[in-house]
Amino acid sequence: MKFTVADLLDQLPPTGGLEIKKLEKILKLTTKADRDGLETALQGLLRLGIVNNEEAGAIKRSDDESLIEARLRCSSKGFCFALRDDGGDDIYIRDHQLNHAWNGDRVLVRITRDGGRRRSPEGGVQCILERTTTSLLGHVERKDQNVLAIPLDDRILATIQLPDGDKAHLNDGEQTSVVEVKLDRYPIAQFPAEGHVARSLPLNGGPSSDRDLLLTKANLQDRPAPPRSSLKTPTAKHRQDLSSQPALLLRSWQVSDAPPLPAVYVEPHAGGTRLWIHAPAVAERLSIGNNLDLWLRDRAEALCLGEVWHPLLGQILSKACSFKVGEINDAVSVALDISADGEVIDWHFSLSSIKPVAEIGPKTLTALSNRKPKARTVPAALKSVKDHLAQLETLIFCARTLQMGEQASGSIELDLAVPELQCLGDLRWADPDSYRHQWTLPLDQTDPQSVLSPIIRAAHRAWAQHAQNLQLPGLVIEASEAENSTLNDVAKSALALDIALELDEEGSPAATELAKAFATTACRRVLDQQLRHALPEPVLRLAIHDSQKENGNIESDHEDTKSMDTNLQSPWCCPTIHYTDLVNQEIIVSLLSNGKDRPNVRQKEKLVLGSRECWQQLKWPLFSTSQAKNLKEICSESLVHRLNTLRRQAEELRQDLIAMVQARIVEPLVGEEHQGVISGVQSYGFFVEIPPSMAEGLVHVSSLNDDWYEYRSRQNRLVGRKNRKIYQLGDQVNVKVLKVDALRNQIDLEVNGSAMTVEANMNVDSDLTNQVTTTKSEVKGKITKNNEQLVSSSEA
Repeated sequence: MKFTVADLLDQLPPTGGLEIKKLEKILKLTTKADRDGLETALQGLLRLGIVNNEEAGAIKRSDDESLIEARLRCSSKGFCFALRDDGGDDIYIRDHQLNHAWNGDRVLVRITRDGGRRRSPEGGVQCILERTTTSLLGHVERKDQNVLAIPLDDRILATIQLPDGDKAHLNDGEQTSVVEVKLDRYPIAQFPAEGHVARSLPLNGGPSSDRDLLLTKANLQDRPAPPRSSLKTPTAKHRQDLSSQPALLLRSWQVSDAPPLPAVYVEPHAGGTRLWIHAPAVAERLSIGNNLDLWLRDRAEALCLGEVWHPLLGQILSKACSFKVGEINDAVSVALDISADGEVIDWHFSLSSIKPVAEIGPKTLTALSNRKPKARTVPAALKSVKDHLAQLETLIFCARTLQMGEQASGSIELDLAVPELQCLGDLRWADPDSYRHQWTLPLDQTDPQSVLSPIIRAAHRAWAQHAQNLQLPGLVIEASEAENSTLNDVAKSALALDIALELDEEGSPAATELAKAFATTACRRVLDQQLRHALPEPVLRLAIHDSQKENGNIESDHEDTKSMDTNLQSPWCCPTIHYTDLVNQEIIVSLLSNGKDRPNVRQKEKLVLGSRECWQQLKWPLFSTSQAKNLKEICSESLVHRLNTLRRQAEELRQDLIAMVQARIVEPLVGEEHQGVISGVQSYGFFVEIPPSMAEGLVHVSSLNDDWYEYRSRQNRLVGRKNRKIYQLGDQVNVKVLKVDALRNQIDLEVNGSAMTVEANMNVDSDLTNQVTTTKSEVKGKITKNNEQLVSSSEA
């Protein structure tokens, strides 16, 4: 079929019904086979109670609130959880309740058993809204008389039946390749999934082959070429001429087809700084809803594959939007006034024309960082930008101030930068927009994109507040708070390392306080890793304004801006990297180009719609009825779901690529001994990071044959029953590399005889055992708000 169940349901209005003929037209179903497929789908949904029949042949979505939209996350062990789109508790799905749904699928779930204090609610999959897996990597095996594909991803709890012609790909005993399997039919009732082998992929074909493997694994290998489409010319009306401003291009990426980035300019102002951010004007060159826009929506993300990029924009559009040094370029800009404390106190959005004067790369910032403060000579690496050195220093100061302001308002900073490996290509540089995670990286003054990152985040926060003031639609990034129980586990790991912590009034540690406490310890990296896993990943959602009126009118008694979420981000500065930014930039362009700046033409005084305080004087609708409707149609729940799915795929691809590069570096070390640091402890063993690649391998508990080791979960350590050896976070150990599986990101290690472990006597271990049973109230008594030092076990 040309549509999914999600596509069908997304077209049904929230109230009332939709005629089947109109639904066929919206879904572009022209052939009889397509219309018959729609009829079959509707019959199935009617039986499940997901849709209802209306009069005159119309279809209405059911009001059944017990059906919950969610995304499946499965385990190789056979159990799955449904992650709710509304942010509610995850729903446990038993294997017999999956109804052939696979990991990553969007589904409708009905809760069958309510959750308790220590138990998740349980439910069953009622309907599969959208399949995520259209092809997969696997091995071909013969079972009885059937040729089967066994998925390499063990979270897909199914086998794929292949035609007899694919038996040529049977495993010959020495695994040198895998196959890509295209799905022809998903499993249904008693019938298994069917597919065919599309191609064979070598496991050791070099970097290019590795990239192809990972793209296929992420279902991102088939990205169609851009359609033919003419670009619009940005309007000269309402455009501010900033071409005399010496704007700079900060760029760390080295690959030629890497996406264009914003330009910046900064100057001292009123004890702080005034900062301009100029984003490439992509939205002004597109017609929303045309073939090119739909193509970009399907791509959604630019993919960095290290030394190769799969850009979001096509070559023609990217060339038109790129900023060129010494040439006048169209931009969407914001001027931010930043206090000495890193607080954005004013802003002004505008369409502009700029003329960048220089491009700043890592070599320039490295030379600037190494230059002595009072040096009279200018190093050779800085001579080409000697006229802009003062601005560069102000820019670094501004970025540092912004980052300090973020931390003061509750931002979490973790020292988890990608390892400095040349073979990682552009992946080793900081992410310029950095909203993939709920945490930020420390500022690196030698990385231009690290300097650019807090600047872009400030621009994103400014637009989020401006759009909220004006009650405009759009997309925002939202991250839920970490669960107290998870943060408590992280705190227990820190307590076991004698790190003093500070608790809140309920006796639970705050994530921000944990990050601050870890920043000054020798075990910062391993503790930051524990905290990273405790923080939920941010997701996109539609901007919702409680006081929004249907006609777009902004009432004068609008709530005070101080009560708004000042950390909320609405990304718009990098439309060359994310379609999310392109959507929000379209809203900005519509406001500045089409927004009504006065109630009628007879009034001469105009309102500056890009200024921070404009909403206070706005007492008329910003847009006409048709314009307001078009803006709302730009953003939809179906778009949010798709963008969230593609963002996750892109992030998983990025992590897999980094892990594969690290594993390839470790492969030649098989059989060798190296010193590493324990980065995680579980009941089945502990993980060890091996420098300089920082690849993480597992020492399985079964390989620790010198004793029987017990897992102490509260202290995150393994303790030997007889010899009292302890393996815990931050310990240095000598390990031997046994096996490397680069595609599965698995490295097997074992501790050699000279392992560096901590010896513990019976008395100390007895005290630690008592600490395991310490209640929350007792822990709170030991750790005060005054950050008093916890009495160590040995002193006790």
